[in-house]
Amino acid sequence: MEYLVTAAEMKRCDGNTIKHFGMSSMVLMERAALACVQELKERDRQLQEALRPFGPVHPGRRTLVVSGTGNNGGDGLAVGRLLYQAGFSVDYCLIGNEEEMHLTEETSAQLAILERYGQRVMRKLPEKEYDIIIDALFGIGLTRPVEGKFADAVDFINRQDAYVLSADIPSGINSDTGAVMGCAVQADITVTFAYRKLGLVFYPGARYAGKVVCADIGITGESFLGDYPRVFTLPKGEAALLPPRPEDGNKGTFGKVALLAGSRGMAGACQLSASAVLHTGAGMVRVVTDEGNRVILQTALPEAMITAYEQWSEAFEKELLHVFSWADITAVGPGLGQSNMALKLLEMVVEHSRGPIVMDADALNILAGQKELLEKLMEMQQDPEKRRELILTPHPGEFGRLAGKKIPEIQKDAIPLTREWAEKLQAAMICKGARTLVGSPDGKLYLNMTGNSGMATAGSGDVLTGILAGLLAQGMDAFSAAFAGVYLHGCAGDGAAHKKSEYGVTAGALIDELDHLMPKRGE
Repeated sequence: MEYLVTAAEMKRCDGNTIKHFGMSSMVLMERAALACVQELKERDRQLQEALRPFGPVHPGRRTLVVSGTGNNGGDGLAVGRLLYQAGFSVDYCLIGNEEEMHLTEETSAQLAILERYGQRVMRKLPEKEYDIIIDALFGIGLTRPVEGKFADAVDFINRQDAYVLSADIPSGINSDTGAVMGCAVQADITVTFAYRKLGLVFYPGARYAGKVVCADIGITGESFLGDYPRVFTLPKGEAALLPPRPEDGNKGTFGKVALLAGSRGMAGACQLSASAVLHTGAGMVRVVTDEGNRVILQTALPEAMITAYEQWSEAFEKELLHVFSWADITAVGPGLGQSNMALKLLEMVVEHSRGPIVMDADALNILAGQKELLEKLMEMQQDPEKRRELILTPHPGEFGRLAGKKIPEIQKDAIPLTREWAEKLQAAMICKGARTLVGSPDGKLYLNMTGNSGMATAGSGDVLTGILAGLLAQGMDAFSAAFAGVYLHGCAGDGAAHKKSEYGVTAGALIDELDHLMPKRGE
């Protein structure tokens, strides 16, 4: 698990390291600078190796440090000094208000050190070309748009044909949201310190950051003093997410899933979702679907049991109640449509199914349009005696309909809205997107780092629903199943893209990749 921090959380952690543990702020600054220099030296070494066959040619080392007056500027000045001592040709430019050049104590100290080394620090941007630029204008505390001479500096950096390293975060990027504050530096690499900031993970900040390196500078989890960040992620390659499988288990041991999916002509949705249930490890799946899908489903997935309907009747209602009594988990929504039949099915799920529920796609659209049903679900979930494990999986459009907001509002306020609705419904709330969020009722938030653009394809969400139901069926709680399922879904997408390219990923390929993600015996 890796924490992703807000500006406030990072400042608190940094302050505790200095004040509570007694670590010198100048030592931390030197360590941050060393981390940046190590990345640049490694790049220099790789370039020299690449150029070796062409004779005594050396990579360009003309370096400009563009610093602000805060501690981020001090980091930049220290980087420049260390590069100068390593043989790089370094110029320094300090950007600030000429009348009120208020430097932090640490940046003043770095400036004095440079002067003792005979280094001159300019106050205006030079009319020269550079091979490397160190962006240290603003750190994580930027709260207002970049304007005036600071905007000119950002523009200057972006116009140079140079390799740009941003210290901690690209200047102009909001460290909590990834938003561009007027304008922002386009970095080739960002060396961030101690913990990744949310703004380096959310778009468009992730795009401006380039390659992100998280450097250990001596600030550790102890500096949170027990008050840990609420947002976490899992690095790619994380193992042991799946529940253990007892060797003496049987198909009942691994759970029975009822999947209500697939209106007439939508057999693919229920087939993909049911297949994902089984490929994730659940013991059995029974698909409740339109009669028109029966033959297709039996042919494509003979392992699935089928309860089919043509219209609502007392006999079908009795059979559906029997399905609910049989199932450990109920998933509803993929390809279900928004007909009166679909509404009755969802009402039955809310009122009569037992055990955990996964609601996806059309189930969410119906819920958004049926306020009484939504309120009933909320009341049930707020009552500890009636509450069930619940996962909802909206994309921004579905979330917007549910919350009564426009898509840009959902995207802008994804973190608070995900937390709000997770608490309202006492559910694991999945807000799908390029950076999918999973919220828990107690305020924890998982931010997913797996997956790629190839997963924006028909049926991908149906596969996720099946994965979630399969994990719940094996005994995982809703939040654990939700973030593990999103993570595995993204890993499957990455595996498929590696084989096919992001242009050729299909939902079926995601299911194929699930098999490769499951641990083998002895692993």
